[in-house]
Amino acid sequence: MKMAMIVYNEALDAEVMEVLSHCGLKNYTKTTGVFGRGTASGTHLGNDIWPGRNNILQVACEEKQAQEMLNCVRSLRKKLGPEGIKAFILPIEEIT
Repeated sequence: MKMAMIVYNEALDAEVMEVLSHCGLKNYTKTTGVFGRGTASGTHLGNDIWPGRNNILQVACEEKQAQEMLNCVRSLRKKLGPEGIKAFILPIEEIT
């Protein structure tokens, strides 16, 4: 099992949810309105000085589905540019 995690600009929510659907994944955890700073995306603190917020989508899935999601995110990055979305694949050691 893997944990696919996508961190993305909140403006891309519809596109990211479409990626999830395309990969056939129905179960997920979404955290909205998070703040952060990235090398390519800059600082997002949701205020007048550092506008913008991010969302985080986490999906526990089989490795094949995680790789498919990663490929879909790569395609989306090519279309939209790298500053708005990043994907990570993490190992899941235990589920209880």
